[in-house]
Amino acid sequence: MRRLLLHFCAACAVALPAQAVELTLPATARLTASKSEAMGSADLPVAGWVDGGVEMVRAEGAVIRQAWQIQASDLTTLQILVPLRDQLVDAGFEPVFECEARACGGFDFRYVIAVFPEPEMHVDLGDFRYTLLRRDGEVGPEHVSLLVSRSAVRGFVQITRVTAGPEDAGALSGVTVGVGPAPPVGNGAASAGRLVSDLEAKGRAVLGDLTFQTGSSQLAEGPFATLDELAAYLAAHPGRGIVLVGHTDAEGTLAANVALSRKRALAVLQRLSERHGIAESRMAAEGVGFLAPLASNATEAGRTLNRRVEVIVSDPD
Repeated sequence: MRRLLLHFCAACAVALPAQAVELTLPATARLTASKSEAMGSADLPVAGWVDGGVEMVRAEGAVIRQAWQIQASDLTTLQILVPLRDQLVDAGFEPVFECEARACGGFDFRYVIAVFPEPEMHVDLGDFRYTLLRRDGEVGPEHVSLLVSRSAVRGFVQITRVTAGPEDAGALSGVTVGVGPAPPVGNGAASAGRLVSDLEAKGRAVLGDLTFQTGSSQLAEGPFATLDELAAYLAAHPGRGIVLVGHTDAEGTLAANVALSRKRALAVLQRLSERHGIAESRMAAEGVGFLAPLASNATEAGRTLNRRVEVIVSDPD
């Protein structure tokens, strides 16, 4: 499990340091964006969109915003949100306001609040949740808001924390992530486990937790649960071969997307060979660009779903 530690050290001599906020996220979570201000403000919704606007509370002090992606296709927004909210309640925060998608105000609510842009943070207008919590700190009130959404293959969390009073700007860079033995959130482990059942039942599976830089064929460091699962599957079936097939969205020319998708598939092949010991002779890499979409490319959610690498069993034994 990953632990997110948000810690601010008070600069005022008369003030005690603000308490750390430690949140446990699923083990596949990774930080995609972070922004902090030693002294700033954030407008945080305390109600949904009503009569052309959203009621806000202006929180002032040290502000930190972070976006996280969770590589787990089977977690609902509620399964992601509840453990984080409960941890904050255990830390002394009290819920102020909570809403879901349409009840929040959908499009209008989402675009009146500050959100990291794609691809760092994705908000499905039909599937997101927001909650705001507050507690009394040593130098004034502290607020934490959580915005949770998901795509077909990932969960997204934006965390905003505002502590009262000025803070040392250098201390804000001390946000750390640690790994601890905390219990799992939701049922994230099942997403990798389904890879084997999909290969056995369908002969193909989507490697849904892979991440690449936008427009790049460079595979992120990982680790990726699906590659661990695939490597174990191939080790258990030494007579089987696979084809890795890259797919893109429909932005750009077909030729460029075919080339990019093949490079991404090849990057996965190389990772399986170099780090998991799978013989390259058992694998092939191909790319089809945007010729086999899973969803409409007219929406960001559809484009996200279409950008993927699939594995196909080529030599069943």
